[in-house]
This record gives sequence, C-alpha cells and structure tokens, in this order.
Amino acid sequence: MRFEVDAPARLQVQDCNCSLCRMSGFLHLIVPASRFRLLSGAGDLSEYTFNTGVAKHRFCRACGVKSFYIPRSNPDGVDVNARCLDPGTVESLDIEAFDGVRWEDNAGTLEHLSRI
Repeated sequence: MRFEVDAPARLQVQDCNCSLCRMSGFLHLIVPASRFRLLSGAGDLSEYTFNTGVAKHRFCRACGVKSFYIPRSNPDGVDVNARCLDPGTVESLDIEAFDGVRWEDNAGTLEHLSRI
C-alpha cells in the first residue's frame, strides 16, 4: 500500500494514551481528507468499526498495520500514523500528549485538525 499526505516537514502529532493507541504505537497526524491520497493498495485493506460505526479503522490484510484511518473525532479527515511516513520526509515531530482515556471529554480539542 502507498499513500501521500500533504503536511509540513515539521509535524505536530498527538500521542494518545488510550489502550489501543498506546499498544499499537500510533502517533496521530490528523489532516483534511483533501490532503490525503491513497495511491495503491485499496484492495489490501480490511476495515473495522467500533460501537458508533463512525471511525473506519483500516488495516493491511497482509501485515495488520494500521497506517491511517477515518477518526470518530474528525470524520471529515484522515488520521495518519506518523510512524508510517517515509524516512527523510519528516524533519521533526512535536509530540503532544492526548488524554484518550477520557476521550469523550477531550475529542472536541481535535476538531480543528481536519479543517483546511
């Protein structure tokens, strides 16, 4: 699978402390959907949804890696795992802690990230 995301070389990402993100090591780079392009491998993806069905968690069928997904906090955007970006394309990461354990109380602080 290959994808592109329009983002600055210096990224601001969120490190969520919920059990799913903590165990998978996902570093969140939420962008507007218009800044994300899936170049190849759409047929290699499997999708899982939780309770509300809003978030679309997409995994590689071959290796199980979740490189990106449609987040419930920003269904109009795409959440890219910054750890899945090509080496050399990221100059620096500014990592912000995000309290996903109390997601319902904090999700609103992410809404602006998927706006152009």
